[in-house]
Amino acid sequence: MQTFFQTDTGKVREHNEDSVGIFTNDSGIVLAVVADGMGGHLAGEVASMMAINFLEAEWKNTSNFETPVEAESWLKNIVAQLNTNLLVHSEQNEECKGMGTTLEAIICTPLFFTIAHVGDSRSYLRNDEGFKQITEDHTFVAELVKFGQISMEDAEIHPRKNVITRALGTEETVDVDIKTLTWEEDDLIILCSDGLSNKISNELFNEKLNENLPIEILGNQLISIANDLGGEDNITLAIIKFEPRNIEKG
Repeated sequence: MQTFFQTDTGKVREHNEDSVGIFTNDSGIVLAVVADGMGGHLAGEVASMMAINFLEAEWKNTSNFETPVEAESWLKNIVAQLNTNLLVHSEQNEECKGMGTTLEAIICTPLFFTIAHVGDSRSYLRNDEGFKQITEDHTFVAELVKFGQISMEDAEIHPRKNVITRALGTEETVDVDIKTLTWEEDDLIILCSDGLSNKISNELFNEKLNENLPIEILGNQLISIANDLGGEDNITLAIIKFEPRNIEKG
């Protein structure tokens, strides 16, 4: 697999509360993670970095994932542990009280990929069928759209657009969206924080992807575009391109 990740503070904020990482275990299986922290610059940074560091450490203890059931079970258990860790840390450290983080975590194997999703960071897939978002935002506005109370167009300018309904570390338990999809050679997965998705439309995403750029150039150009369009938030992405012949099977 080809992989690339990058995070940028943006043009307005002084601190970066996003964290990102891509990790490969001894069986050659990839875990990609994007976390967008909240709770003030210190607390947000702590929450997102704790998420990345915990998942990286736990990933080192894994081997091959032969079935979606194995991958989904691992993600479900590990995200529950992470949620508890974050909640305990916020309760024991006054400066981190109320902190939390979104989470996109994707296990990528030669046969399938499995997503754990909490919050308003996003995962996208580009394949032969086109480009599409494969996660549903956990936001107040997304709920309004889902139940037909407002349109997608209205959602883009809604004053409560950034109010999220799920996050890690804010409650004793968290409801995690977990699902598995299959992929084929040259398919592309993009994980990103809302600092990117709020600035780049699906149409613009698709336009850039149609240029068939190397993923490093693609990633850096997407971040530059988000900054050129205002860069009010931290901007983070991770890209994984499926190339089976480059995967070392365990």
